[in-house]
Amino acid sequence: MSNDHVSNLMKGHMESLAAEGKRADGRGINEFREVKIETGMLNTAEGSAMVHLGKTKVLCGIKMLIGTPYGDSPKSGTMTTSTELAPLADQSFDPGPPREQSIELSRVVDRGIRESRMIDFEALCIEEGERVWMVYIDLHILDNDGNLFDCCTLAAAAALSNAKIPNVQHGIADEDIDLPVTCWPISCTFGKLGDSVILDATSDEEGVMSARFTVAHDENGNLRAAQKGMNGAFTDAEIREAVKTARASDNVLREALKGIQ
Repeated sequence: MSNDHVSNLMKGHMESLAAEGKRADGRGINEFREVKIETGMLNTAEGSAMVHLGKTKVLCGIKMLIGTPYGDSPKSGTMTTSTELAPLADQSFDPGPPREQSIELSRVVDRGIRESRMIDFEALCIEEGERVWMVYIDLHILDNDGNLFDCCTLAAAAALSNAKIPNVQHGIADEDIDLPVTCWPISCTFGKLGDSVILDATSDEEGVMSARFTVAHDENGNLRAAQKGMNGAFTDAEIREAVKTARASDNVLREALKGIQ
């Protein structure tokens, strides 16, 4: 039997299950997999966290350095997000410079954090127009079993909550203080599987779905960012329902995040 035939059989099976509100792993179409968060994983980082979302595993480290602010925001610190897709995590990841998948992942995570104003950037100003703290979010994919967007956003939020401003090391003050965090953004990513929309797709489901939609909310349920991916399409009603579902379903991730605070 050809690989294409096997793939078509798997696609048909998954679409049939989704149409009945079921998944191959026993979940409902709007359920997240089990989530686990560990913090303080890297002694050399200002903050760090490892997140397991099902079998997907992401490590996030936060580094903070002193730099010059942007000319149009002389009182604000800066933030940069990067993602490393290690070939050991997935056979489809290639070594070398960042690819389109890595760039998109970094941008979606960055936008959810930035637009939710999770970090009080003005509190990162050391000397107006001269010196500010620059926050670097480094995401490392250790194992990919689908839904990197939500796992990476959760890892970044957890690591930022764990971060300390290294005042002592840089001679700024006599003690390190917590990174000023104002809220807790969470993203929920949906996939179009046949005529159904599912939450938190596994890698097998991602391989046969036609479209992806990620929505980020703050803890008050305010929509902060959204991103459409892949070549397929969602109807207007499906998008509206996904936004509504995200507000109800992200409690699993929020409870895990609250457990580390």
